[in-house]
Amino acid sequence: MKYALVTGGSRGLGRAVCKDIAKLGIPVVVNYQSNEEAAKAVISEIEAEGGKAELLQFNVGNKAEVDAAIEKWEAAHADDYIAYLVNNAGIRRDNLMYMMPEEDWHSVINTSLNGFYYVTSRLLPKMVMRKHGGRIVNMASLSGLKGLPGQTNYSAAKAALIGATKALAQEVAARSVTVNAVAPGFIETDMTKELPVDELKQTVPMKRFGKPEEVAALVKFLISDEAAYITGEVISINGGLYT
Repeated sequence: MKYALVTGGSRGLGRAVCKDIAKLGIPVVVNYQSNEEAAKAVISEIEAEGGKAELLQFNVGNKAEVDAAIEKWEAAHADDYIAYLVNNAGIRRDNLMYMMPEEDWHSVINTSLNGFYYVTSRLLPKMVMRKHGGRIVNMASLSGLKGLPGQTNYSAAKAALIGATKALAQEVAARSVTVNAVAPGFIETDMTKELPVDELKQTVPMKRFGKPEEVAALVKFLISDEAAYITGEVISINGGLYT
């Protein structure tokens, strides 16, 4: 059986993505780092709608944890493999660069970029070995395309993730593995609730923030069979803020 793994799947965009993928009939592995209660709530919501899901705890920025968790999962699923991967886990530590602690630079880069490497490189061999390949969707950001002041670390991480998406897509295309990125603008999640929402809405042509479900619908399409010929793309979903 083919499973989907969503990193950072317990809240916000990850939660919405997990629920939408489950609606395709794909069993979902919900990754979380520390908020087990929220992750279990996602499982319950998926099961209440007739889907299948399970938990997998690890910190994407810790290679030893990634390897140990996936090895344990594979041992318990000898006849299965993770064919769909959504690299969603990410953190923000906003600050002007001249006031940014070095720890905040490294932690953001480590979660978004190194986390992508640790998880993807661990799962990719089985994807390319299988006849039906796989799907990888990376959660980038408007920040990675445009750059936003106060987010030098986050913008750098997401811009690098976009470059990695384009390169990896070419490496694995012949093996029926697609690699795409989604670049949300301002979305109503825990990561944006402390921002000056009313002020920022005025900068968006649609005059509102996006909903997690709108981003999840795009991710669901990119992992579907209908998107089999789309790879190496970065698709913005930002209400017209940046095109």
